[in-house]
Amino acid sequence: MGAAPPGWLLDLTRLVSRLGRGALTGVDRVELAWLDHLATGPVPLWGLVRTALGFVLLDGRGAQMVRDCATGIAPLGAADLLGRISRWDQPLRARAESDLRRVALARCMRPLLGRMLSRHLPSGTVYLNVGHADLAQGVMRAVRGIPAAKVVVLVHDTIPLDHPEFSRPGIPAVFARKLAVVAAAADLVIHTTEATRERTERHLAALGRVPPGVVAALGVPVPRPEPELLPPGLDLTRPYYVTIGTIEPRKNHALLLEVWDKLPDRLPGLVVPRLFVVGGRGWADASVLARLDAAAQPGQAVIELPGLPDGAVAALLAGAEALLFPSLAEGYGLPPLEAMALNVPVICAALAVFRETLGDYPVYLDATNSYSWLETIAKNMTAGEGRGENRQARKVPGWADHFNVVLNCV
Repeated sequence: MGAAPPGWLLDLTRLVSRLGRGALTGVDRVELAWLDHLATGPVPLWGLVRTALGFVLLDGRGAQMVRDCATGIAPLGAADLLGRISRWDQPLRARAESDLRRVALARCMRPLLGRMLSRHLPSGTVYLNVGHADLAQGVMRAVRGIPAAKVVVLVHDTIPLDHPEFSRPGIPAVFARKLAVVAAAADLVIHTTEATRERTERHLAALGRVPPGVVAALGVPVPRPEPELLPPGLDLTRPYYVTIGTIEPRKNHALLLEVWDKLPDRLPGLVVPRLFVVGGRGWADASVLARLDAAAQPGQAVIELPGLPDGAVAALLAGAEALLFPSLAEGYGLPPLEAMALNVPVICAALAVFRETLGDYPVYLDATNSYSWLETIAKNMTAGEGRGENRQARKVPGWADHFNVVLNCV
């Protein structure tokens, strides 16, 4: 491992914006994993958070508070007057930012960020951004005001540029500006797979500079099933499949709903398996949400389960015939790896990133061909091939390896 820096400045803006909102996303979990690792290491850690009123600098105690709130150990406090005024339409964020102000090492308005960082952080500090928030020229200029500072950025994917149709209006342009900042300012870019590195560096080259990069697979802790956390009365005696992810266009829930519309005719005289849709509603179009509403009526086979804790998701996944993951685009894709860690069969889209991370473990299908999904699921049910009890357990990447790869390059 390379020489340890004199200090880490971890951007926690993304994670703080999610406090109190329930289940964490994959990007949130990456930021939390780095926070866990750096908070318990020998090198001093500071946290940087952009709030409605400027920036807050946290010391180790403040970073620990964010960690405790993110993991449910500690509840959010009450919003202060500034929070109630500045985040009047976001009560949870108002409470989170109020908590930060109560424990802040220092605070400043945005134009004074460079002065605040230079005053409190040692020469050679490494600014680490793994959540895509605060990738702005002003932040980079402020960080560069620290003598010998370095900038390390994890780029999860370039889906907004590769597939703008899967992004909310305006997001591709915002992401393009962020990637331009990475191209100009990063000393090191972390990529999670070779597939994402290739796409990201192609975009960086078009912006005029490709910073040094390293591929470090994200850690996948083996989920621990906790059946007692499942919703009371949830009937798991009938065969079922699970799909996990925010309900949005690129996750391709529409394909699975089409398959479940046709399964009764494809399985005459047999019990149609249930489909548990695990994840909150994102910006899916109205037709998909309407179909979900119709499919989830009492007695129907499709059941939405938003906001489940991790242990409940693992328990549900452990008993599934298979995880279904028909995504049209992914940067990494944690649920298939978590299913593999539990030795649960996976049926997923034939994306390059999955072939790299999952190898020959899944059944790969064309994510645009609903017929192939219908036939595969029907065959599993009629031939009893769904659970695959004789499958051999596979090793998944660990966080220790991810941290070691990155730290050796800093």
